[in-house]
Amino acid sequence: MRNKISGKQIIAALISGLLLLAASPGFAGLAPVAWLALVPLLYAISGRDTSSRTGALLGLICGLAYYPALISWITVVLGKYGGLPLWLSIPALLLLASYMSLYLAGFAALCCYLQKRYPLIWVAPITWVAMDFLRGRLFTGFPWFDLAYTQFEHPLLIQIADLTGHHGVSFMLVMGNGLILHAFYIYRKKQAFRFRSEFAFTSALFLILALLSYNPLRFQIVKNELSGQESFGVAVVQGNIEQGQKWRPELQRRTLDKYIKMSSRIMASAEPKLLVWPETALPFYLAESPLLEDIVDLAASRRDLTILTGAPYRERSPASPITRYFNSAFFIDSGGIRAARYDKQHLVPFGEYVPLKRLLPFLAPLVETVADFTPGRGPKPITCQNVRVGVLICFESIFPELARKQTAAGSELLVNLTNDAWYGRTGAPWQHLSMAVFRAVENRRSLTRAANTGVSGFIDPLGRMHGLSPIFEDYIAYDDLPITGMKSMFTFYGGHLAGIFCLAITGLMAIFTYRKK
Repeated sequence: MRNKISGKQIIAALISGLLLLAASPGFAGLAPVAWLALVPLLYAISGRDTSSRTGALLGLICGLAYYPALISWITVVLGKYGGLPLWLSIPALLLLASYMSLYLAGFAALCCYLQKRYPLIWVAPITWVAMDFLRGRLFTGFPWFDLAYTQFEHPLLIQIADLTGHHGVSFMLVMGNGLILHAFYIYRKKQAFRFRSEFAFTSALFLILALLSYNPLRFQIVKNELSGQESFGVAVVQGNIEQGQKWRPELQRRTLDKYIKMSSRIMASAEPKLLVWPETALPFYLAESPLLEDIVDLAASRRDLTILTGAPYRERSPASPITRYFNSAFFIDSGGIRAARYDKQHLVPFGEYVPLKRLLPFLAPLVETVADFTPGRGPKPITCQNVRVGVLICFESIFPELARKQTAAGSELLVNLTNDAWYGRTGAPWQHLSMAVFRAVENRRSLTRAANTGVSGFIDPLGRMHGLSPIFEDYIAYDDLPITGMKSMFTFYGGHLAGIFCLAITGLMAIFTYRKK
């Protein structure tokens, strides 16, 4: 059993981490690199004499070369806007990056253990998806930028997501890496592989070809179906309000005037039925404010117009002194605020609430500027001009199950309101966008995205993006989006089943390997 790590293995793990970063949007954004980024790491851990401990360390090294840069926006959120000093925000970044790296370490350790009985070319993609599934579920989940999302700009490679969710694309990518490594061994060693290895390679190759064939075929089928669907006019307004100023009470009037002025411009050239403003576009309690009348007047200026905007909401109970705060989305038309309101369900830990607040009092400043929010209930599609709209606020779009539940409940259009100003000029706005693309493909729904500072735009049910905004610029756009009632397999049975299946298979392989040993 080989426990000692060589310098070549460390270098290989580091190279894989850097290649994963190169494939990520906001950095080099070289999506094809994802098809070979894991080859060095898989090469370093391949071989039945490589111990699980060695694999875990190599996976950890790979993760620490990848995640700190990928989620470097954490320092902007915690430092610039959260008020934490650098000596606290940097350790927080490293702590979160280390936590995410543990899943990569678990992946590599399991690969080393399971390849003693099963071919690595199959073990790697199954185990990878299992680890991604766990990371998206444990401790409320943090599925930020799984491997599949590197392919968001290539619709012809991601249509399998309507069957398996984004996990299927990750599976395909990791298996592709395994095929490259396997072919390398065949070429370099020219050894006669035993039947099991030959069968594993051939079956994996046929599966990859089947998946790659499904993508363009499904793309064309859905494209033909969309051509006969009705369209729905939607406009987005990107107000580009400075995060450090938007919560100042004396600027509320100026903020609203800017949104009204920009909305009037887009309404002068188009006839939207739904006008979308970003998350907390109105940084005041809209339901209690006299400024609401100005928004109602804007909605009344055009027949059949509804305005969807983000704003905080508070609810006082007459029987209790406790006031509950919500991050909400309001539908407003000529009659005022609709009775229906969507409250954000999945709140951002340490951004909208502090877990274990009594034990972590020094982190309280993170939520002082926006209150400590209460999670809402859902799914809750809201009818707008005869179209049922499902709302996703901020990073709710990175959780596939939330969009799936909205669609299963009857939503015909998905709308993502977000305020990505928190991320600053990092790669996070583009990474956030990439995950929204998969929500559209998985559920075969058009998705409108309105972001305070970008990226705003439109995504059709095939994952094609239209009218994308630059970041940190004023922006308005209009599009006629296809409205479809089609139900994908993902929406029907739930995308979590792909993760559960891989997790179960990983567990069974571990049991059988242990018994064999």
